[in-house]
Amino acid sequence: MLRAHLYDILARKQLSALFQPIVHMQTGEIIAYEGLIRGPSDSPLHSPMNLFKTARSNGLTVQVEHLCRKVVLERFAELQLPGKLFLNVSPESLLQRDARHGETLEVIHQIGIHPDRVIIELTENQPTYDYDLMRDAVLHYRKMGFQIAIDDLGEGFSSLRLWSELRPEFVKIDMHFIQGINHDPVKLQFVRSIQEIAEKSNTRVIAEGIETQAELLVLRDVGVAYGQGYHLGRPQPLPARTAPAEVVKTLSRNGVAVYPQRGGDKHSASIHKLLHQVVTVSTATSNNDVYEIFQREPKLQIIPVVDDGHPLGLISRFDMIEHFARPYERELYGKKSCKQFMDRKPLIADRSTSLQELSYRMAEADAHHLFNGFIITDQGRYLGMGTGHDLMREITQMQIHAARYANPLTQLPGNVPINEHIDRLLESGTRFWVCYFDLDHFKPFNDVYGYRRGDDIIQLTGNLLRSHSDPDRDFVGHIGGDDFMVLFQSEDWEQRCQSVLSEFSVSVLNFYSTEDRERSGYLSEDRQGKKVFYSLMSLSIGAIRVEPHQYYSHHQIATAAAESKKQAKKVHGNSLFLDRRQPQ
Repeated sequence: MLRAHLYDILARKQLSALFQPIVHMQTGEIIAYEGLIRGPSDSPLHSPMNLFKTARSNGLTVQVEHLCRKVVLERFAELQLPGKLFLNVSPESLLQRDARHGETLEVIHQIGIHPDRVIIELTENQPTYDYDLMRDAVLHYRKMGFQIAIDDLGEGFSSLRLWSELRPEFVKIDMHFIQGINHDPVKLQFVRSIQEIAEKSNTRVIAEGIETQAELLVLRDVGVAYGQGYHLGRPQPLPARTAPAEVVKTLSRNGVAVYPQRGGDKHSASIHKLLHQVVTVSTATSNNDVYEIFQREPKLQIIPVVDDGHPLGLISRFDMIEHFARPYERELYGKKSCKQFMDRKPLIADRSTSLQELSYRMAEADAHHLFNGFIITDQGRYLGMGTGHDLMREITQMQIHAARYANPLTQLPGNVPINEHIDRLLESGTRFWVCYFDLDHFKPFNDVYGYRRGDDIIQLTGNLLRSHSDPDRDFVGHIGGDDFMVLFQSEDWEQRCQSVLSEFSVSVLNFYSTEDRERSGYLSEDRQGKKVFYSLMSLSIGAIRVEPHQYYSHHQIATAAAESKKQAKKVHGNSLFLDRRQPQ
C-alpha cells in the first residue's frame, strides 16, 4: 500500500517545500533557510519520517532524496529568498555512486543559483562507517563549490566522529541540548564545550530548537553564531524575510543572560574513589596466621574476612594484639578460626554509595567504625576497603568546594559564580545594580533562639530574594552567613528591593515569641556578657549603580557594595541605601 503511494508521489512529483529561517544571533538577521519537505497532505506519507522510512524499506532512498532536493531548490529560487539554503542530504545517499555525478549541481545551474549559496546538510538516519568514502564524497561536493553542515550534533550515531573527519563549515547542535539550557548547567556546559571546539576548528555553530527568549539569550552569550527554532520562525511554505521584531529587539538588548548554576553536588561523588586494596583472609585462616600477617606488615590496621567473595567481618590489629596479650589466649584460640575475634557487623557499602550517604551512616553507627573503616562491595561481592580518615577528608573538601559554588543551606550560587557573573556584566558594558543584603541583629537572635531557627530565617531571606527577582535578568547569590548579593539588570530594581523589605518585615515576626513581638525586641548578652535589649531583626540593603566602564573588576564592586551596606546599617530598621558617588 505505502509502496504504491511512494511510486505515485515519485511519478507525479507530489512533494512540497517548507523553509525555516536561520538567524544571526548577534544581529537578528536571517542569514539562511533550511529546506524541509512534505508529502501530499492527504497521504500517509505526508510526514518526512514516514516518507523516508518507506523509501528505505523499498530501496528508493536515492530517488526520493533527488526529488526532494530538486523540489526544495526550485522553490527556493522561485521565492527568491535571501541568504543561503541548507539542503538535507543523508550520508547514505551521498555515498551512492550514481549520486556523485553532479546531479544536484546540474539542477542548481538550471535554476540559476550559485553553489556557494547552498550548504549540504548531512542528516544521519543510519550509522556511518565508511569514513574514507565519506571524506571523498564531501571533497567532491566542496570542489563543486558547496559548503558542508552536520545536523543534530550530540544525537546522531557518529556525529562527533563525522565532525573530526569532515571538518564541516557548520555544525547544528541537537535540540535536546538547547531546550531548557537556561535551567540546566549540564546542557550549558555541553554547548560551551562544542562552541570552544568550533572556535578552534573554524566551524560555525547553529543551535536548533530554540523555543524561548531565555534560551536565545543564553546561547547568544555563549557565543553561538546562529539559531533556529519556533521562537525565531516556524517552517512555512512562504517564510518571512525578517526575524520577528521581538527577537531582533531581544538580541540587540544590552546585558547578559543569567546562566544556570550547578547546585551542591554532594550526592554525585561515590565512595568508589576511596577504594584501597587490602589483603584478605578467609574463615579457614587461623588466628595465629592473622597475627603473623599483622607482625609482618606493621602499617596494616584492619584485615577483612572474606569467603567466596562475600565479606563477613573485619579483624582489628588492636583487638588481635589485645587478645593475644592476655594469659593463655594464644594457646586457647591461636589455632582456631579467625572469625573468633572478628567484628561480625562491619560497615558495608556498595561502590555506588555517595560519600554523603556513607558519612550519615558512619555518624549514626558506633564510634569504632570510624577507626575500622568500611568494606566496599560491588553487588554484594568484596572489592576492597575504605578508611574513615579518607571519608572525612573527602567530605570536608567537597563541602569547601561546594560552598564556593553553591551555599549548602540555600543552594544559591556562592562567591565564585557571583564574581564570574559580575565579570560578565562588566565585560558586556551594560548598566546594572549591585545590592548587598545583610540581616541586622542576626547573631543575638541565634544566641536566644538557636541556630536552627536562624537557618530558617536565612532560607526565608534567600527565598524572598528569588521570588522578587527576574530569573532571566537578575542574579541572586549567597555570599555566606546572613549576607546575600543580587545583581539586578531589571530597571525596577528599587521597587523589587522595597517589596523584599516589606515582605521580610512581616514574615520575620513569625520567628519570635509573642512576648518579644509585643515589646518589639528581646534581651541577649553582648560580647562582654552584659544583658542588652535588641530590636527585632531587620534587613539592610546597600546598593550601587554600575555604569559602563565605571568599574573594572569584581574586587572594586565588592568593596563599593560593602561600603554602601555599611551606610545602610546605620539606619534603624529595614533600609535601602543607594551610594550615588562615582568611584575615583
